[in-house]
Amino acid sequence: MDSLSLYSVLKLRTDVFVVEQGSAYDELDGRDVEPDARMLWAEGDNKVLATLRVLAEEDGWRIGRVATEVAARGQGLAAELMRRAVDVCAGEKIVLDAQQPLVPCCHRPGGALRLDASPHAQGP
Repeated sequence: MDSLSLYSVLKLRTDVFVVEQGSAYDELDGRDVEPDARMLWAEGDNKVLATLRVLAEEDGWRIGRVATEVAARGQGLAAELMRRAVDVCAGEKIVLDAQQPLVPCCHRPGGALRLDASPHAQGP
């Protein structure tokens, strides 16, 4: 990932989570630079339109920081990135970090969700 792409991904995440949604948390949490971390993103018109990250955990993977630019929503970009992220996880356990309103879009039957203190949900 080149520096311009990295900047664009982090800018999009900040625009969506911190500015648009007013979520005051440490966006730059140090996990993006872990050796097994994977950043996936979709570009169009020379800019990042959607992104997510995949993190290695002791017992599998964690998918989170899913963000799509306002003008690019509804085009299936996040869904395609999610399919690719699941492929990265190669059949291992996956924990999905998602905001509560998005849980119906992401939740699969048979999975359990554990809510944390923020308006986010975690689930397999």
